[in-house]
Amino acid sequence: MAAEGARARAPRPSSKPNGQWKIDGKTPLNGNEEWKQVDNGLAVRGRIENIYSKGGFASIDPTDLHGRFRVWGLYTQRKPGIDGGRTAQLEPHELEDEFFMLRVRIDGGQLTTEQLRVIAGISQEFGRDTADLTDRQNIQLHWIEVESMPEIWRRLEAVGLGTTEACGDVPRVVLGSPVAGIAADELIDPTPQIDEITSRFIGDESLANLPRKFKSAITGHPSQDVVHEINDVAFVAVNHPELGVGYDLWVGGGLSTAPRLAERLGVFVAPEQVADAWHGVAQIFRDYGYRRLRNKARLKFLLAEWGPEKFRQILQDEYLGFALPDGPPAPKPLAHGDHVGVHRQKDGRFYVGATPIVGRVSGPNLEKLADLIEAHGSTRLRTTPHQKVVILDIPDDRVESLIAGLDELGLQARPSLIRRGTIACTGIEFCKLAIVETKAFATAAVLDLEERLDQFELPHPISLHVNGCPNSCARIQTADIGLKGQLVMIDGEQVPGYQVHLGGGLASADRDEAGLGRTVRGLKVTADGIADYTERVVKRFLADRDEASDETFAQWAHRAEEEALV
Repeated sequence: MAAEGARARAPRPSSKPNGQWKIDGKTPLNGNEEWKQVDNGLAVRGRIENIYSKGGFASIDPTDLHGRFRVWGLYTQRKPGIDGGRTAQLEPHELEDEFFMLRVRIDGGQLTTEQLRVIAGISQEFGRDTADLTDRQNIQLHWIEVESMPEIWRRLEAVGLGTTEACGDVPRVVLGSPVAGIAADELIDPTPQIDEITSRFIGDESLANLPRKFKSAITGHPSQDVVHEINDVAFVAVNHPELGVGYDLWVGGGLSTAPRLAERLGVFVAPEQVADAWHGVAQIFRDYGYRRLRNKARLKFLLAEWGPEKFRQILQDEYLGFALPDGPPAPKPLAHGDHVGVHRQKDGRFYVGATPIVGRVSGPNLEKLADLIEAHGSTRLRTTPHQKVVILDIPDDRVESLIAGLDELGLQARPSLIRRGTIACTGIEFCKLAIVETKAFATAAVLDLEERLDQFELPHPISLHVNGCPNSCARIQTADIGLKGQLVMIDGEQVPGYQVHLGGGLASADRDEAGLGRTVRGLKVTADGIADYTERVVKRFLADRDEASDETFAQWAHRAEEEALV
């Protein structure tokens, strides 16, 4: 057994500069840094609208295609028919199709039915009906052609949506509590803080060339529903005994191949200070982040070198110009943060959280969802960091009718605990980095497990996260059962499969604090063996768990002998 902890470490001391602007100067140290200094990507939209949309795919400059397009939410998707064994062998131009994934940015997950209907229309007219709910509260479409982008942007922006800085080395979508402003037990509505950050800083040239991606999260809900421990910067609502309600500031989280959980800086941030504190952290990343090696360029590596005390001091001294008061940590969550089910709002109406299977929806169903919501007297919904959707403002006497309508669309408000806890990344169907398919195998496993485990009573949702490669877009290290896509040897034959991580999780009603999963040496499952393995390990957990202490799957997985986990 190999326990996985906070593994992201600062680069070892070297005679070579790390590319930290405030220390080493701004001379570019690799190809990515060179093109970002020439044009960071914000200006590529003009070329897309005026040149590439008219000249087609063949007219696109390669650096724009493989770099700057990301800043506007565009990635080339994987060419069909290329197996996972060739992912690392082929160049990007050999892997890519002449179609794009388009990421629609949805800060705070806040949508109206009018906006949802526009996304649905784009999916149906330009994206072959595709649509996926992501675990970053965005909606992703596929099969998009560059010729369609001017019209797509026109439609999105007409209803207040966009794709600005949805990808790339920029401040990406700001995760927000899906129940902001409506939950009866909310400490504070973070919407004003999210709005201030996005209006002041998204599209800001001074922040459009960061060392790598920059992920943010803000919640005012006691369930801590924005996976704050794995974001570069996060604000979690707390009630300070003297200063009232504000936020606890976390920095330096991230997963991928070198996972590290964020750390508290130990400060209290008043609501009116959030945007400036966020800006300060982003500027620290810009000015001090490592740029020479891209695999060491996330903020978590800088935090590993500095520690939270130094980080706090530099934030205050160099960027804020004032000291932040000490602050308490938020208490342990008392409820699950996916918001699935029926919950009373502060105004007496109800919000209803529902889950598709592994985030997969479609343009036609999104349009039907907009119709269903409006037919039940509402025009508001939210996406979540758990690939769920939350419908707001439903009168008491319309709740059951809404749930029945959601069921018909494949969105369950009372799902099995397996369906509720399963998420999956895009996988080999569309992603150029993937080695293994995810959505289809995870969907089949969920449907199979619902039958196999129907007679067993699970004590809590079992999170099953399925990822197509080691980069952990589906957060494999923070799942009860995390599956990392790779080629595995089974009976002497190399086949698509997954390495197994067990017992990870973020702070929740079932665990006091976040922790990363463990791996069992040599434990692999085939891509089509997810249900078999999950059934086996869950049944062993149910047989072995200490019911007296209300032992969770994660607690059991970390104490169990290896033979119980295979």
